[in-house]
Amino acid sequence: MGYRMNQTQSVPGADEKRKLHSLMEVAALINSSLDPDEIKRLAVETATSCVGADAASLLLLDPDTEELYFEAATGEKKSQLKEIRLKPGQGIAGWIARRGGTTIIDDVQTDKRFNPDVDRTTGYVTRNMIVVPVASKERMVGVLQAINKRKGHFTNDDLEMLETLAHQVGTAIENALLYQEQRETFLGITMAFAEALEKRDNYTGGHTRRVCEYSMAIARHMNLPEKQLQELHLSAILHDIGKIGVPDRVLQKPGKLEPDEFAEMNRHPVLGSEILEHVKSLRAMIGGVRNHHEKYDGSGYPDRKKGEEIPLIGRIIAVADSFDAMTSTRPYRTALSHETALYELETNSGKQFDPDIVVAFLEVYKKGELSCCS
Repeated sequence: MGYRMNQTQSVPGADEKRKLHSLMEVAALINSSLDPDEIKRLAVETATSCVGADAASLLLLDPDTEELYFEAATGEKKSQLKEIRLKPGQGIAGWIARRGGTTIIDDVQTDKRFNPDVDRTTGYVTRNMIVVPVASKERMVGVLQAINKRKGHFTNDDLEMLETLAHQVGTAIENALLYQEQRETFLGITMAFAEALEKRDNYTGGHTRRVCEYSMAIARHMNLPEKQLQELHLSAILHDIGKIGVPDRVLQKPGKLEPDEFAEMNRHPVLGSEILEHVKSLRAMIGGVRNHHEKYDGSGYPDRKKGEEIPLIGRIIAVADSFDAMTSTRPYRTALSHETALYELETNSGKQFDPDIVVAFLEVYKKGELSCCS
């Protein structure tokens, strides 16, 4: 059969100790991440290096079909693996996912469980491998496998390291997915609240969703890191939350506002920031909510900040919010065409708006990356 379930333990040498130390460092990093994609990438990269393999792959279990699919991989053929799905129990990975246990296989080609279709699809030749299950406390998540030992054969030390890694990965993936699910629920509730607030004003329906889309498109074009993307998304949803404190007689007035009414409307960024100040987890969004009506030349409100004194998230929302305001019908004017609104953004670049953000918005618009504008 060419596979081993057990092997005499060897005393760990300096190289094994170094690998184990590296594994522990990566395991800590994996468990500190709440990004499922980052966890999966680290899992296969660490699996490859810690056991001296030529390649590694993480297959996840589809809970509906019980099929395994390649979620992450290292090696030259990793892109081709994305197209492959293993039926329940198919291949060595499927066998492990269904029955549990771990295994080292010295000669894969003679193992009856081996599925040669994967090698035929990728053009890769699998000689030997370690396969271990990836599970959380709640369920089987998938299978982690290291393929083709670069020197000699896989050992029980290798198996133990891969088992340790797989245990950390299973727990981390489960935690990340739970966090993601909770975040999506929170964002959904927040968006529902923002849209309910919009219903007080017959002329702003869909405004929040459009500002979110424009803001996120700008930020992705500017390659903002994931943490800032998340903060921007929530800030864009909440940017007008302060309007909850604006009286209906002002918010719903079918015409231009009088100076005192305009002043009352202009209080909404401050009211919004005061609301968020009471929620510790939302304080990072204050910069976007309070500053989305500041102007690049310092003539905006409420704090008359200028240039980079205005938080980046506030500068991004300012462009997105203004474009949507210009292209939406209001009680006192009809909507401007997209072309006219884009011209206004360019004309006011460096005055009302951050020039870099205007350029980014024009780029994503020209590329057709805004579904609200298609």
